[in-house]
Amino acid sequence: MSSPSDALRVGVVGVGSFGRNHARVYRDLQSDSSQNVHFLGVADADFAHAQAVAGEFGTSAFRSVAEMIQAGVQAASVAVPTAAHLDTARELMAKGIDLLVEKPLTATLAEADEMIGLAERYGCIVQVGHLERFNPAVRAALPLLTQPMFFEVHRLSVFTPRSLDVDVVLDLMIHDIDIVLTFAKSKVKEVRAVGLPILSPKTDIANVRMEFESGCVANFTASRVSTERVRKLRFFQPRQYVSVDYSRQDVLVLTIDDKMLDPAGLDPFNPASLAAGALPGITPFKPAVEAQEPLRAELTGFIRAVRQRSIPEVTLEDGRRALAVAMQVVEAIAEHNRRVLPELTRAES
Repeated sequence: MSSPSDALRVGVVGVGSFGRNHARVYRDLQSDSSQNVHFLGVADADFAHAQAVAGEFGTSAFRSVAEMIQAGVQAASVAVPTAAHLDTARELMAKGIDLLVEKPLTATLAEADEMIGLAERYGCIVQVGHLERFNPAVRAALPLLTQPMFFEVHRLSVFTPRSLDVDVVLDLMIHDIDIVLTFAKSKVKEVRAVGLPILSPKTDIANVRMEFESGCVANFTASRVSTERVRKLRFFQPRQYVSVDYSRQDVLVLTIDDKMLDPAGLDPFNPASLAAGALPGITPFKPAVEAQEPLRAELTGFIRAVRQRSIPEVTLEDGRRALAVAMQVVEAIAEHNRRVLPELTRAES
């Protein structure tokens, strides 16, 4: 497949369930003349699988990162298992290739620090794949922030065999940790957590209470063994409640009016004061949300940062920050289990 000489040559390393989605979107972006990208190909340790994905999306398959580099890739998504993120990124960055690294950034904070150092050493643009940052509902909620004081977050999924190399905190909850850290704009003061393995050897369901230095509190629930799929974040700030539905890409805002009493002096929460089902004193509002696939927005943003040599929307430092807090949660769960369920702790060790 030929490509214009100035087209950005992009690829995907690791085409499991999520890497395959990257391949699909890059294929679509190649068809968009405004993006001027050439989808060079995919690489995977399972070459037969790489060939199948390449055939599906009309691109080339490579047996290794080295083969992809030799073919001239300029920017790549790294969607291999988390434990291989650093080694894969190191090989690519050593050749000056810009990267989008899926979350969690790395398996350890030491590895995250090394990746930050490599990006600085080789002058590479590296974006971290915290997908919900690009959710249109999250973007619509950002301008509404004043002083959030309480978050309630639920992320529930049915069980699948994907991403079992990490627990539910690093698999699912880390998305919401990143969003709440972005919204709260305050350092974490205390973490309390409980979690249990259900269908895998690692924690499959977790509940967390997080307190920030600002006084803000966040409650998180994440499960990958649910009977339903839920992706919701709610936050409360002075005189306002905001609900974000990630899946529906929907935002609802309820604002308390300056005068909670209506002109007749009636209690707005008294049923006698209700008119047509509305609550006097509380104004509902739904900001405009332009529906868009978050992954397409994420990869478009990555390509833009590469072309402009600009700071990506989700930086390596952002990815490390979310990882550090997620690690605190993992340790808090382990400590809770050591105290409350010592037999479980012995079984896991």
